[in-house]
Amino acid sequence: MISLSLAPLLVMTSPWWEDYEVRERFLCGDRGGLVVERNASQASLISGPAGITLFRESSTEPGLHYRNGEMLLTLWGDNLTLEQGRNTLRCIRTDQA
Repeated sequence: MISLSLAPLLVMTSPWWEDYEVRERFLCGDRGGLVVERNASQASLISGPAGITLFRESSTEPGLHYRNGEMLLTLWGDNLTLEQGRNTLRCIRTDQA
């Protein structure tokens, strides 16, 4: 399970059959970085050797929203926000990975 205290990034990829169209790298201040691979219906959040899958949800709020039972990932422009319980982590896109 990925927590909001991110381990240093060790680049990993999702299995080819998940067919993610976009791969983006984000820097989360002094907490390190992470990679998000996504398509129209789901996203994979990768940090170190761990990955977690989130599913796209409709929202009236701006941006793209992906959620699983415990975490909300919001992409809006170059910004990524992760919310898990009362914890929030904000990251900025560094490049297309």
